[in-house]
Formats: sequence, structure tokens, C-alpha cells
Amino acid sequence: MEYRTLGRSGLKVSTLTLGTMTFGGTGPFAAVGNSDLSEAKRIDTANVYSNGLSEEIIGEALGGKRKNDVLIASKARMRIGTGPNDEGLSRHHLIRECEKSLKRLRTDVIDVYFVHQWDGLTPVEETIAALDTLVNQGKIRYIGCSNWSGWQVMKALAVSDSRHQARFVTQQIHYTLEAREAEYELLPISVDQGLGVLVWSPLAGGLLSGKYHRDSPTARQLGGWKEPPIRDEDRLWRIVDVLSDIGKARGISGAQVALAWLLGRPAVSSLVIGARNETQLKDNLAAASLSLSEEERQRLDSVSRPPVLYPYWHQQFTARDRFGPADKVLDRSHA
Repeated sequence: MEYRTLGRSGLKVSTLTLGTMTFGGTGPFAAVGNSDLSEAKRIDTANVYSNGLSEEIIGEALGGKRKNDVLIASKARMRIGTGPNDEGLSRHHLIRECEKSLKRLRTDVIDVYFVHQWDGLTPVEETIAALDTLVNQGKIRYIGCSNWSGWQVMKALAVSDSRHQARFVTQQIHYTLEAREAEYELLPISVDQGLGVLVWSPLAGGLLSGKYHRDSPTARQLGGWKEPPIRDEDRLWRIVDVLSDIGKARGISGAQVALAWLLGRPAVSSLVIGARNETQLKDNLAAASLSLSEEERQRLDSVSRPPVLYPYWHQQFTARDRFGPADKVLDRSHA
């Protein structure tokens, strides 16, 4: 397994991370998976996954004993109860939910703690201060954001820098061959600001596994799960056709091809894989050692390339000779 530094921190993380949204399988999360303790033993989570049951399964699997080679990440922000303060990024909610997660996980510290979504009703200054408190108390080691827009990430980083408080070292985002919107803002910000990227649902809920085609919906779709949204189905299946062809020529799964493509993208530190069983997990893990050829990457880039929106097309025409590393994430000079 390859290990990469998480952003500008000194923390090394494996290129593949075990996501646990499939653990527990209660409520709406049953459509995603229902792995139990026996599967969990063979780690990214969140307090909202199966209403905390996912964290409890991890805590039981580890037996309350943290091993030196196990890193745990969790998240907070989503609604976790019926009270007026049972959601959001207020100091009240974040500190309380972090302490609850620690108890469920049976650990003294969470290695990476993510704010799971933006909260426009809580000042960013309050959120960063609360996270800084948790870091200083030794309850979390590093902080990150998830599913934020570019301006929101930059606003939080500015607050951290100006107040000399804990700073995001990572962001967890959705980024796949099918959904490359992160290349407009989030990946350039990561390159420029030193944020290590963790990718959630890197196989688009199984759609990029190579097992599904135009007339075969995924288990998640059949279960009513709506993420990620697909805006252009024809484009999706053209992408699947290419990654499946590459996989067949290599004698490997399309999933490994899709994952290997992501591991070669700028700022990507780790992919959060949420296998429903041990067989899927083993197949996904093989992607860590897969190296795609330049020709294979060009084929995948070509079939999945997003349009260049304004102001980027204007910059491509008039400013390319002054591009820095972050600008080149979306550079089409070789398209």
C-alpha cells in the first residue's frame, strides 16, 4: 500500500481508506449497505451514518484498543436528533457530537475530524474556534471540511490564518470520472493551499465499477438512493464503456481502472472506498498498485472531460503563459 502525506500536515495516510457508510444499515442507509461487525473486522465514518451505529461497530471492531497503524476519521454537522441544536456547526453542536463520537468509537482521540457540510447560519469564526478547542483539548488531531464550495473553504482558511487557529489540512469531496466539477475550484484550492483530498464515493455509488451498463441499475439505485445525481446518462455510459474496455484488456475490473485514474489526479491523498463485502474490498484494494499508461489516461480524460466554464475559458485563451500549478489542474493546452 502506498502512503501519501495529507496536505501540508505531517500525517501519512494510505491511498485507500475504508468508508463505513455501509456499516449498520439502518434507516435510509439500508439502501447503501448493511455490513455488520464480522464485515467491519476484516476507517472514515460519521455520526449520522445509521444514527451513530457505524461508529459503534468500529469501536467494537477495534475492541477499544487503538492500534498504531489505524487512523480514524469522523464527521459532524448533519441532523442527529430532533432538537433545535441537533444539527449545524455551532460550538454547542460540534463539541457535543465530537464527545459522543469518541464514546461510540471507544477512543480518546479522532485523527481527522471533518465538518460534514456547510452551515450558513453559524459564523465560520465560531466553527473554527470550536474545532481549535477540540484540537487543543487533544480530542482531535487534524481538521477538514467536506462538501464545501470554493469560497467557503477559502473563507475558513482565512479565518484560521488570521486568528492563528487550527487550519483545515484536508477536504473530503465527491470527484469521479463522471463528476469532475471539483477541477474548477476545489482541486486548484487544494493544490494552492496544501489541502489533501479524500474522495468519497469514488465509484459513483457503483456506477463506475464496470459491473453496470445502460440496462442494469445498481443496487443503490434499486434501493432508492439518489446520490450521486447523474445529469447526462449517455455520457456516463460512454465513460463506463471506455473504462470497461481498458479493464478487459488488462484482465482487471473497471472499478480498479476508475480508482487508479483518481489516484493519479492532483492533490488526491486517498480514496474512501465503501465496499459492501470482502470480495469488493479486495478488488478495490488492488487499484493501489495499478499504474495506467498515458494512452489509457488520455482515453479516460477525453471521454469524461468537463466543459471549460467562464472565467476559465478566458484564462485559457489569454493567461496560459502565466499559469501556476493550481491553474494547471484545469489546463486544456493538451486537450
